[in-house]
Formats: sequence, structure tokens, C-alpha cells
Amino acid sequence: MELSFISKLKVIDLSTVLAGPSVGTFFAELGAQVIKIENTANPDVTRSWKLPSENQESTVSAYFSSVNYRKEYLQLNLKSEVDYLQFLDLLKDADILISNFKFGDEEKMKLTDEHLRAVNENLIIGKINGFGSESDRVAYDLILQAETGFMSMNGTPASGPVKMPIAFIDVLAAHQLKEGLLLALLERQLNGNAKTIEVSLFDAAICSLVNQASNYLMANKVPQRIGSLHPNIAPYGEIFETKDQQLITFAIGSTIHFEKLCTFLGLKNLITDIRFSSNQNRVINRQLLFEILHERIVDFTADELLTNMLQQHVPAGKIKNLEAVFAEKKVQDLVRSEMIDQKVTKRLTSIAFKWK
Repeated sequence: MELSFISKLKVIDLSTVLAGPSVGTFFAELGAQVIKIENTANPDVTRSWKLPSENQESTVSAYFSSVNYRKEYLQLNLKSEVDYLQFLDLLKDADILISNFKFGDEEKMKLTDEHLRAVNENLIIGKINGFGSESDRVAYDLILQAETGFMSMNGTPASGPVKMPIAFIDVLAAHQLKEGLLLALLERQLNGNAKTIEVSLFDAAICSLVNQASNYLMANKVPQRIGSLHPNIAPYGEIFETKDQQLITFAIGSTIHFEKLCTFLGLKNLITDIRFSSNQNRVINRQLLFEILHERIVDFTADELLTNMLQQHVPAGKIKNLEAVFAEKKVQDLVRSEMIDQKVTKRLTSIAFKWK
């Protein structure tokens, strides 16, 4: 997808790792010219974050490829006067600059808002940091997951705290920065003001606690590790094994869903059972409910169950690994390929919306 007004934009991407580069990729995929500038001596560290099976000699990794797409790559040492002047020349007609500098680096490298706008007063500046602009803490996604409550809720009583298997806080922060930059573009167009948009990983994480936060703020409920279960809904997230040894789960978000599931399983008596007749009672008695449902679910294959649930509009799904996920045509259609440094790279599109 390319948008005509985005294709007129010039974006300078000084960021590294995941959050900032993914924002650059978002604009590049929409058609903007995106120039990724990396330090000559220390390029983006994710170029070296390789799986054991990847070629050690390659200049790109699968991780790097996941958030770098359709960019121009330029190596500059911004501490060198010659390279710094080359950078300033690129900046003169740029629309957006993206960065995620460590505390104090903007001043050392003459990359403060004042320095940048002295060269280009119309420049929109997007910044990502870890714990806020006044903190010098080194921030990695794992640490943010630990310190913002996510790990304390994720996992099971037996597993202990567990991080999510993607850099989820980086992804959340990237979306926040995209939204802010798009609003800044609108503000500049309407009012002629060039804004600076700053997002901290910490704020992005905290602002994403949504219902778990309100459960605590309103009911003093501190979330515990309950695996895939939902604290407010049952059955929701329980894992069932089918007759053909497949794993499935249900998101029974309403009493109507519950009634349809029970009817299909031949358990209509549960519909009027006081222990299960309301969602709140189902949450209270969820373990007993799980045991009753499991005794019947094991009599059906996954296809039998899922076909009926689909027909009945009851939310249910098979638990798939990525091999199964990428076997689907609609997922394959979201893959984007590109040559970087003579290497075929692949990643998923950064654009999930449809533009009509």
C-alpha cells in the first residue's frame, strides 16, 4: 500500500533495535522516503542478533529484517564534523526525524530540538526512550515487562513470572509514536506548527494495562498468574484437548455463547444450574466448569467442535504454532520480501488496516 501524501514525506531514522525502526518501516511501507542512518563503527545492534542457524558473516539478521523495510541505509559517524554536516544537509528538507538516544546523547551529538530546528524549522521530531527523558536507565523490553506489571500477571502459579515471547512493550510504544507523528503531521498542515512527539516505553506499557488496571483501581484486585484464563470471564482461555489430540480454547464472552456451547455438548442442564447461570458465577466456579466441559469435549475432534462453533458464532480456536499459522494463504499475503545487502529478507507488513 502506498499513499500519495505519505510518498511526499522524507523521514530520517536514527533509531535502533525495534520500536523506532518499526515506525520508520511503517512510513516506508506507505511510500515515504526513509533514510536509516547508522553509526559507522556501531551499526544497529540487531544486525548481530542472529539465531544459531543464521550466517555469522551476513550483515543482516532475521531480527533486524523484521522492522527494517524499504529504507535507504547510510552509515555516518555523527561525531565526525564531515559526517555531521552531511547529516545536516539531509535534514534540511526532511519532514520527520525518529530517534531513541540514550540520556545525554542529544546534547553531546548536537541533536537537541534546538539544533535540529535551527536547520529545519518545519521538522517533526519523534523520540522513544525507556523511562522518560530525564532517566538514564538502560531500557530493554524485558525490563519494562518486569517493572510495569506484565510479567507478574503472565504465566501460571507453577511457572512463576514469564515474559511475553515478543518485545511487546516496544511494539506498544511504536504504535503510540506512529499515532503521535500522524497527529503532528496534521497539526503542521493545519496550523504550521512543527511538534516534538516523545514516547517512553514505561508510559506506553502502563497505558496498556487497560482492564487489569481498572480491576485494581476500582476493586483493589491485584492480578495473579492464571495462565491464559481471564479474570472477568469464564470459560475464557481454558485449554481443552480434543479426541484427535488437538488443543483448543474458547472465549465465552456472553451467556448466549455459553448456552450455545452447552447445547452442542449435550449439557443443557448447565444453563440453568445456579453455579453457572451467570458469568460471575461461572468465574467463581470455573475449575468445576472446566472439568465438566472437558469430559464432553474430549469426545469430539477439533474440526467437529470448531465447525459447529463457527456456525453458531461462538468464539473458539485451535492453538497453532507459527508453522501452522504461516500455512494459511491470508497470512502469506501479509509477508513482505526485500533484498538487503544481497540477502533475501522477509517480514510481516506493518500495516493491518485497509485503505478504501
